Amino acid sequence: MRQAPGSRERTVLIVEDDSDITEMLGLLLPSEGFEVVRAEHGAEALQYLRSGGTLPDLILLDLMMPVMSGWEFRDRQLTDPELAKIPVIVMTGVGDWDQVLTARADAYMTKPVDFGELLATVARVVG
Repeated sequence: MRQAPGSRERTVLIVEDDSDITEMLGLLLPSEGFEVVRAEHGAEALQYLRSGGTLPDLILLDLMMPVMSGWEFRDRQLTDPELAKIPVIVMTGVGDWDQVLTARADAYMTKPVDFGELLATVARVVG
């Protein structure tokens, strides 16, 4: 998944309130050619996405977070045509898959996340 020389580094926005997970992903993804941006909850993620900067190539999204849940974030993301284009991989510990699937994501992973599976899923979703 490493980037070809001269190509733009891809960006992943991690929306996760667990600092241990965020820290591990922050170490793993750059080694695979991704720049990492972090948000602790959905409201912070929306603020970042609407700030006018370059949009990320992928969002890794937790569902259970304070301030704004992943479900609420997805509802708001999907109502904005520009933001709706960004693929989302949900990472969750929620056991009710009927509830999880209402997030309408591109892929779903169960916590604790297997990093090999995560990298394979990222490659599949962002190409």
